[in-house]
Amino acid sequence: MWQLREGTHAILADDGGAILDERTGRWTHLTPTASSAIMILLAGATEHQAVERYATRYGISTMQAAADLRTVTDALTSQGLAVTEIASASRPWWRTWCR
Repeated sequence: MWQLREGTHAILADDGGAILDERTGRWTHLTPTASSAIMILLAGATEHQAVERYATRYGISTMQAAADLRTVTDALTSQGLAVTEIASASRPWWRTWCR
């Protein structure tokens, strides 16, 4: 499960977006595809549903969609803007889509 960290606020649109970090007062600007990925993830979709929706929206394979979503979540997590709870440390959800 992925979610924005407490104290972050997202402004998301199809043409891009931004995330405000209350701790630092800094904005992180998002590309349209990153904004779309976050909208899908925050919509309460399961990982499987998020990958399927993203793949369908952009006409790409589920393997590529999983990699794209992982890139966005990894970037935001490394910046301290999001947290990830992986059900199994030995098999992250995105690895099931990279076969």
